Amino acid sequence: MPETLLSGQTRTEHDLIGDREIPAEAYWGVHTLRAKENFDITGTALSGNPHLIRALARVKQAAARANHELGLLDAQRAAAIDQACERIAAGELHDQFIIDPIQGGAGTSTNMNANEVIANLSLEILGHAKGEYQHLHPNDHVNLSQSTNDAYPTAVNIATHFATQPLLAAIEVLQDSCNAKAAEFRTVVKMGRTQLQDAVPMTVGQEFRGWAVTLGEDRARLEESLSLVTEINLGATAIGTGLNAPAGYAEAACRHLRELTGLPLTTSPDLIEATSDVGAFVHLSGVLKRVALKISKICNDLRLLSSGPRAGLNDLQLPAVQSGSSIMPGKVNPVIPEVVSQIAYQVVGHDLTVTMAAEGGQLQLNAFEPVIAHSIGLSLKHLANGCLTLARKCIDGITVDEQSLRREVENSIGLVTALNPRLGYAASTSVALEALHTGRGVAELVLERGLLSAEDLNELLSPERLANLTD
Repeated sequence: MPETLLSGQTRTEHDLIGDREIPAEAYWGVHTLRAKENFDITGTALSGNPHLIRALARVKQAAARANHELGLLDAQRAAAIDQACERIAAGELHDQFIIDPIQGGAGTSTNMNANEVIANLSLEILGHAKGEYQHLHPNDHVNLSQSTNDAYPTAVNIATHFATQPLLAAIEVLQDSCNAKAAEFRTVVKMGRTQLQDAVPMTVGQEFRGWAVTLGEDRARLEESLSLVTEINLGATAIGTGLNAPAGYAEAACRHLRELTGLPLTTSPDLIEATSDVGAFVHLSGVLKRVALKISKICNDLRLLSSGPRAGLNDLQLPAVQSGSSIMPGKVNPVIPEVVSQIAYQVVGHDLTVTMAAEGGQLQLNAFEPVIAHSIGLSLKHLANGCLTLARKCIDGITVDEQSLRREVENSIGLVTALNPRLGYAASTSVALEALHTGRGVAELVLERGLLSAEDLNELLSPERLANLTD
């Protein structure tokens, strides 16, 4: 049970279960209290998701404006609700959103937490005490023309759009870091590998450029997926029939919400379908899984390429950010790629949660949207933090030993592929076999056999030719 606040005084509030004492200073009320007591699941509160609180405030603000425009809400109450919502959207009273984000009731507790906080702040604006709901009521006025089943999903859509922006920016930061390394290492030749075996030469810059391109592709896919969450069901009320919402309300509310959020929101053409369907979140979650897997693949590459430093590949030197062992002096581990891969594994788990929650919906409503919203919110937040961490604490500080990489190329059996057009397949095979059995370098054997002059060999082994550099 929430502790009483500073004064120790309480006020009495009533719901269908009975009377309860609420701390006098609290902006939340009896419905929030019940939810706080019933749902102690994650150890966190809605206050940890400012995007959702801000979105809820905008939904209630748009509803108040629409209700006033249609003559359902008087100017005084509408103005008070509008002002209260504006203040909450700006960051006030987020600590009053105290309930667990995972809850039964399809988000009803979240909706009521918002209704009560907005109502009590509005009462203060009007000069009344908290809990004097005869003047302005959480349900009758703040929730007017709404149901949890349209207000909450609409808020989740908007919050998701808000929360995706930091991830898009973070992916761009990581992409820029990879592009910077691509430019820095443009002519640094190394061996490329397929199936973990030597393949043909390439440059370190090309490797980083490939990572940058894949990050750009994923950023584009994520931006595309946001178009699905701009379709909202506000005005659907309980199941999509619009019961208790006046004619014109859905259009007016959506119009005001577009103005308040700056998002290209549209009302779903079929509100019954929109109220029961969470397909947009299934799609978005799948894109987040794609992003996570791509980034984890990059992290796997970084760990392999930096393995050693003497008994591994050691193509790259990652920046040392902390000691790596409590028993092995001097050991430094690739801790940044490791932590980012763990984020990716978590995102995959969240995607499975979203999948099962979407499948579990029945009939005209999906009751499991709270866990969908919570899972996607965590994926967005953690991926954004992971991208920034990977860029700033790993990619930006990577160095290479150019001469060592060049020696590996010249000593690699794979180098013979680059010489094959000039030597022919039979001669190239002979050189490759001798190099393999003797441990000598391909270039050394080619010169010894007089198959090419030093000048021709240097030209054939130039970074531009080996890596097919054209820019």
